[in-house]
Order: sequence, then C-alpha cells, then structure tokens
Amino acid sequence: MDQAPPDAAAPAAVHAEGIVKRFGPTVALDGVRLTVRPGESHALVGRNGAGKSTLVSVLTGLHRPDAGQVSFGGEPAPAFGDTTAWQSKVACVYQKSMVVPDLTVAENLFLNNYGLGGSGAGGRFISWRGLRERARELLSGYGVDVDPNVRAKDLPVEQRQFVEIARALSFGARLIILDEPTAQLDARGIQRLFGKLRELQDQGVAFLFISHHLQEVYELCTAVTVYRDARHVLTAQVADLSKADLVTAMTGESSGKAAWHAAGTKERDTTAEPVLRTEGLTLEGEFEPLDLAVRPGEVLGVAGAAASGATALGEILAGMRKPSGGSVSMHGTKVKPGSVPHALDAGIGYIPEDRHLQGLVLERSVAENATLTVTDQLGPWGTVLPSRTREFARTMIASLDIKTQGPEQPVSGLSGGNQQKVVVARALARKPSALVALRPTAGVDIKSKDSLLGVVRTVADQGSAAVIISDELDDLRVCDRVLALFHGRVVATFGSGWTDQELVAAMEGVGERE
Repeated sequence: MDQAPPDAAAPAAVHAEGIVKRFGPTVALDGVRLTVRPGESHALVGRNGAGKSTLVSVLTGLHRPDAGQVSFGGEPAPAFGDTTAWQSKVACVYQKSMVVPDLTVAENLFLNNYGLGGSGAGGRFISWRGLRERARELLSGYGVDVDPNVRAKDLPVEQRQFVEIARALSFGARLIILDEPTAQLDARGIQRLFGKLRELQDQGVAFLFISHHLQEVYELCTAVTVYRDARHVLTAQVADLSKADLVTAMTGESSGKAAWHAAGTKERDTTAEPVLRTEGLTLEGEFEPLDLAVRPGEVLGVAGAAASGATALGEILAGMRKPSGGSVSMHGTKVKPGSVPHALDAGIGYIPEDRHLQGLVLERSVAENATLTVTDQLGPWGTVLPSRTREFARTMIASLDIKTQGPEQPVSGLSGGNQQKVVVARALARKPSALVALRPTAGVDIKSKDSLLGVVRTVADQGSAAVIISDELDDLRVCDRVLALFHGRVVATFGSGWTDQELVAAMEGVGERE
C-alpha cells in the first residue's frame, strides 16, 4: 500500500544540522545532518562505525553534541538532562526489548506514571481497574490489539514493540527511532510490524528506521540517509536510488574494485580431511541446516549482519549454545553439543564477541586470564602453581607482543588491543586444532587489528583450521573463503578477490551469489 507523501511544508519531525561528537581523540560524528518529515519513514544506514548509534544518542538526549543543533517540530531540542521533555519529543525502540517482562502491558505502559486514586489515606492507592481502562483506551487509539492484562513476557516480539511505541506516543513523542526492529522477528512478524508502522505514519508519526537489511529499507521507507566514517554521504528518495548505488555509498567503493586479500601463502590440500565439520547444524529461529567443512591450513569467513544467525553459529561451535539439530565434528569425532569443556577437549579454541562480558575477568591479572583454559596444566594433582602460571603467561606475552608491565598486572589496566590479545592468548593456550573467532578485532586500533588477524592467519598456516565470524570487512580479508549469511541462510560463497560492494550486498540481502 502506497503511503501518502509527507507534508514538506510542515516543520520537520526532527532536523539535525552540523552535529559533531567526539569521544577523546575519536570523532564519532563529523558535522552530520538528518531531516525526517512528519508521517515519513526515513532509513539511516551505514557500516559499523559510521556514526548511527552516536546520532541516536544525540537525538534522544543521552549525549550532548559538541557542535550543531537539533530541533523537533521546528522548536529547539529540550535542555540536556530534561528527561521528561525529551520523552515528549522522541523515543527509541531498541532491538532488545525495554519492557519489563514480568509486568502486565498496562503496568508497562504507565510505568512510573500509574496515578494515585481511591479513597482513604489521601488517595495514595493505585486504581488498577482505572489503569487497565486507561491502557485499553491508549492501545485502541493507536489500533494496537493487545490485552492490557497480559504479562509482557507472554507477548510475541512485535507486540512488545507495539507496546513500546504506544508508550512513547502517550508521552507526546511524534518521532520514533526503530533500531534493528526486525532482528528477532520472523517474516510474518515483520509484515505485521510494517503494517502497523504504515498506519501510524498515516496519523503523522515519523519513524527513523535503522537496519542492516537493505531490502527492508526499500520495502518500508520513502527516504534514506547514508553515513560513512562518521560523515554524511547522501540523502535521497528510496525510489530514486538503486540498490547498487546505495551499497556503493555505504562502502565508498565502486563495484569493479577488488578487495585487498591476505589469504594464506601456503598451498592447501583441498582433498584433506576436514578438521572441523558441521552436518545439518541448525538452531531454530537463528539459522537453517548448515554444512561446513574447514580443512587444515584454511581460514573460513562467515559474514553476517544482525539477525543473520552468524553469532549463534559461533557460539554453537564453541559449545556455548546447544543446536536444535545436526552435529559438530572435530577430526571425524562428534563434539558433545552445548558443552564448552567438551569443545575445548576436542581442540576448539574460542575468541568471544564481547571481551568484557565473555572474555576477561577484569580484576584478575594478565597471567590468570591467559591461563584460564589450562589450569589443569599448571601444577600436580589439580593444583595451580603461581610460578608456572607466570612462566606460561610470559611465553604468551612474548609470542603475541602483549604490552604489559608483566604477568601480574591487572588486565583492566591494558589498552583495548592488548586486552584482546590476552583473550586470544587464552584461546591459543591449549594449542587448538580449530580456532573460532567472533569479531576478533572489535574495538581495537588499526595496529592491533593487523596483529590479531595475523595471529589467526598464522594458526592456520601452521596446519590448524580457523573460522572468523564477523560483519567487519577487514576481519574477512585474511580468509581463504567467505560465506555470506542472511536471515539464517547462506546466500553467497566467495573465494579470494571479492569486492566490498558484493560482500556487503550479500550480507544486507540485496545480492545473491552461489
């Protein structure tokens, strides 16, 4: 169904001009601009690090810009820190639901705003019947068919999003930012969500739509803005912009340019028995049955954006999640599903996606962190000898060139790149036959990035296998072969010489190659 064009004469739902935001020496936004009209669904796209999340923080009042102006409906943005005023202008519905799961829909809608009524004690009691009636009227007013008495955790994902949108509108906000709203939805859920968004657009509500899935941009949005490297690249009507031109704007690369490629220099035996193999591996809601075979000396890349299933694949290979079906094998022997100890014993090393959440014990020393997977080798009869721990750590520090005061230094005192090297040291401590790395260079500087990827390449060149799972193109340049995942399905396979444009297009669901 075609949407009525936004009213160009009306004040913009939001207008941001010349926005600059720095975090120390890092320029996160460099004079960017954005205009979203009432009743418009406007996409904001760009690769990781483009500045999208920082702009959202500025538009929602979480960060104060260093320069530039923001206005809503033609009026200057509220004063920084005035939360109530910001809530009346804009709200963000994130990929991860912000509703309180154990509260009812009505309680979530009026959280911190229940209202006091009833008799006695000065009217200090909540009228739950009145609360439910207010919720029913609010939901009905926006055409949301949800029972106010149901607990939020019992709702489908898209209905939880409807509740968040309705709550934002109840504060007076006429601009809703949707940050990867389809990441946890199936195809029917996506269509229901888009249908509701179109209805609200007809009521003059404006949406800023942030998504890694460009096909959804073409399905839902009328305009699109592209950021690259913290700068504004273009704003255009979606109908006037081809998918190829949109990908080119995101990558800064024309379709004919081949990527720099740093695959292994050693000749690989493509007939050798795989080190790591999956057969019919699947996880319900994440990815379809997947057959992989990674041979000695090979680095396999798995490229996937949000909701591709790539992260879940890596966690299953490492034993952190249990698959719905299929198997993982090492050297022909099946690995017990959902068992980290069994994966370690089978020879799988793992570099997790989030070093702070899953990779490090920040208050512990470099030595303790680097040897977490080999404590059984640091002393007799299950004991851990500090001298042997320090000796082991010194070897890893030297081999990975970890910049530290010594093995005893708390890992919290290291730079991001050196912290990541400690995570890699832990993964390599057991001399794995297969190394699985999820976004191994996230949040590190260029020099550390090259060093870390060089380590992965060296592991393979010495006869092991490696899998790099990432949406960072630089991570994938050291791979001999790259699979592109989109919504849980392999849509393209690349050897050496792929271009940024064709790989991004496959990851974003606008180009397929088998």
